[in-house]
Amino acid sequence: MSTDSTLAPSRFALLTAFAIVYVIWGSTFLAILFAIETLPPFLMASARFLVAGSLLYAWSRFVSGAAAPSPANWRATAVVGALLLLGGNGLLVWSEQRIPSGVAALLVGTVPCFMVLIEWLRPGGSSSTGLVIAGLCLGLLGLAWLIGPDALLGGGRADFIGAVVVVLGSFSWAVGSIYSRHAATPPSPFLSTAMQMIGGGVALLLLSLLLGEPWAFDASAVSLRSLLGLGYLMLFGSIVAFSAYIWLLRVSTPARVSTYAYVNPVIAVLLGWALAGEALTTRMIIAATVIVSGVALITLAPKRA
Repeated sequence: MSTDSTLAPSRFALLTAFAIVYVIWGSTFLAILFAIETLPPFLMASARFLVAGSLLYAWSRFVSGAAAPSPANWRATAVVGALLLLGGNGLLVWSEQRIPSGVAALLVGTVPCFMVLIEWLRPGGSSSTGLVIAGLCLGLLGLAWLIGPDALLGGGRADFIGAVVVVLGSFSWAVGSIYSRHAATPPSPFLSTAMQMIGGGVALLLLSLLLGEPWAFDASAVSLRSLLGLGYLMLFGSIVAFSAYIWLLRVSTPARVSTYAYVNPVIAVLLGWALAGEALTTRMIIAATVIVSGVALITLAPKRA
């Protein structure tokens, strides 16, 4: 993928970036669940983004040759990092202590609605076409069918606070995504990604310290599965997929980029079936078909100037 956002991206680059975000981020819900089995949630998330951000920053500056960022760049990326990674990802990670990873993935489906609504209401924002609105409605319909009262409530044992926290995190992620399109971030999307991860990682670390996680942490109790989950999140969830997401925000519309939130739950459900022995029902297959149809409408909608 070209790092010059002023050039029109090729169809292959766009499809590759969307596939990365769809598939890898769909798998991170399960990886997060494994990671926080024996690791404190905010400390784990902080380590994930600080390590990944530092590695990507070093590569961007000293290998790729990106120009040194300005203080304004650092301020802008710190705000984006706090909205995306502290507010968005941090709240998601915390919530997976209280609700299943599949339910969390389904609730993240509110992101496209928030993104389109914010883009519609903000000063100078673009309105949505009929196809985009129809696609959003189909996506929400598919999510409602996939979740359903019984699936979400789990026999009356759903944690309401956990579910609300995921939705609040989704709103924070949507705000950060829209803001990042207009903020004074560096020209290189990879350097911008690295700085956002560093800023978000610092914010997560401060919250972890405030909650006393490091002092209650027992390193000897950490399992191999948690370490593998953390490693997967660092390399694939952060460096690979997050870089693709930030690049897509520059070259595509918010509505199209946000379709990942409709596909990720489908991936999460399939992985739960394949790796965790969860049921794959006819209802899930129908819902997945409706969701993908909604994504297709949003993707095929003509892009307004």
